[in-house]
Amino acid sequence: MLETLVTIAVVHWLVLMSPGPNVLVVSTLAAQGMRKQAYLAALGVTVMAGLWAIAAALGVSTVFTAHPYLRGFIQLAGGCYLLNMAFRLWRSAPQNPTVTIPTLGSWAAFRTGFMTNALNPKAALFFGSLFTTALPSRPSTFEMVAIISLIVFNALLWHLFLALAFSNSRIQAAY
Repeated sequence: MLETLVTIAVVHWLVLMSPGPNVLVVSTLAAQGMRKQAYLAALGVTVMAGLWAIAAALGVSTVFTAHPYLRGFIQLAGGCYLLNMAFRLWRSAPQNPTVTIPTLGSWAAFRTGFMTNALNPKAALFFGSLFTTALPSRPSTFEMVAIISLIVFNALLWHLFLALAFSNSRIQAAY
């Protein structure tokens, strides 16, 4: 079991640290001076990571294998969502750097993190394939709970770190 946990932890950290939509959402909010909203978005990303892990543990990879169009649909929906988000960010960019950026409410920040991870094609691929390849053929309930807990802990730690790091005044000034 330890070997499985270490394997999943290492692969998960590599995926977490690679730039993607989750990193972009949390770091952008923090760099814009919205530390609280960045923390809430990090929480939203983490809750969805836990749900992805639970879905994978329950066999979502089997569903994706049986219905490959479903995976494609989720990836397409995720891509469209990310393009929409990029377009909105581009259009809302202030023309004058002294203009303040409106803050998100607490629920909107959480929902942004949650939906970004829900529609993140990288997350779908990661959870859909990792659990198929890294888990033993018949994992115990304890093993599954340990793996899901590890995923949630790693995601929370990483995204809270991003929120804290990008809310640093030097990074905000550079941003």
